[in-house]
Amino acid sequence: MFKIEAGRGYMMPAHFGPRYIGPGTSGWYHDVTAMTVPFLTDREKLSALLPPRFSVAEEAIVSVYFACNKRVDWLAGRGYNMIGVNASVVYTGETERLEGSYSLVIWENLADPILTGREVQGIPKIFADMPDHSINSGVWRANASHYGHPIIDLEISGLRAPELEEIAAAHEAQKGRDNPMSWRFISPTALGESGLDEYLTFPSENKISKIQVGEGKLNWNTLTWEQNPTQFHIVNTLAALPILEYRPAMVTHGAANLALPDRPTRVLR
Repeated sequence: MFKIEAGRGYMMPAHFGPRYIGPGTSGWYHDVTAMTVPFLTDREKLSALLPPRFSVAEEAIVSVYFACNKRVDWLAGRGYNMIGVNASVVYTGETERLEGSYSLVIWENLADPILTGREVQGIPKIFADMPDHSINSGVWRANASHYGHPIIDLEISGLRAPELEEIAAAHEAQKGRDNPMSWRFISPTALGESGLDEYLTFPSENKISKIQVGEGKLNWNTLTWEQNPTQFHIVNTLAALPILEYRPAMVTHGAANLALPDRPTRVLR
């Protein structure tokens, strides 16, 4: 009879044994190019998307980002692309209070990180087709689609090196707010057994080697059930969030580590 070994990491199907851990299976992403387009939205409409214990931060900021991840250690050097949507929030639990970002959704174009992120970290990841970003006449673009129907297009133009004051302001704005958070919710079965309903934080470390700022633009596409039967309600809800004001967009290049021994993924209290 197969038995789970204490202290080992398992994912479904668990009966084949624990996840392989060996040389080169670190959490480092050695080559990450990212585009981030933040905007101010309607406070009440954003609040309606947050679960209990979460509230909108001082400013109702939503950040849409694209990341082209290459040379990923735990994928034996392979890579994948992602487009995520974060909300600036405050978490108020029974014993702790955190300021940070709440993951509304992340699209990725590879099953492995989707399954790992959902099972281990409770991150709301789903699939989309997503090519690498393009650069044409200084304009950066990225997009995602599913079943051949466009979901979102990102664009950043007018890129320039940031001023020292802008860098200092960005660092100050992030102080004490480096807390990415998610909601791991798995419905109970039809027989009434309990599911999962908990909040998590999944810290990471980013090493930026190059940064540019510019003007961002987003184009969401509204979809029908026939076009995208499992995601149309997600896309349409995000498309309905009003863009009241774009904030400075960024293009960055560097590396990231998603496995920090001193700050592991944990349940919020």
